[in-house]
Amino acid sequence: MQERFSAVLLVGAGGFAGASARYLVAVALSSFATGFPMATMLVNVLGCFLIGMISELSLTTSLLPSELRLLLATGFCGGFTTFSSYMYEISALLKDGELFYASLYLIGSLVGGMVFLYLGMALARVWS
Repeated sequence: MQERFSAVLLVGAGGFAGASARYLVAVALSSFATGFPMATMLVNVLGCFLIGMISELSLTTSLLPSELRLLLATGFCGGFTTFSSYMYEISALLKDGELFYASLYLIGSLVGGMVFLYLGMALARVWS
């Protein structure tokens, strides 16, 4: 029980730091606003880089213990951007030779996400 509580605290602390960093990137880039979501794109690609590096170091070396991976990959990167987790999970499926599941996850998340975004917007309009 103590171990799980510690893991939750690590993920929560990392998530707080990641969400805060995401906000700070958006604020820093707000003066360059052009109508293109540059801050979001930057956060997404930077998050992919970070989760790739953190995961590879954690899985292939002894440089990052599992607790630090929880703090950085699950917590920080999860709070910074969920896109990095999405890309990492697709790459893991591809690495395991699961082309069908990788494709299903990739396309299903994009199409399903867009459909449910519009459903949520439509439901909100009903309430307003």
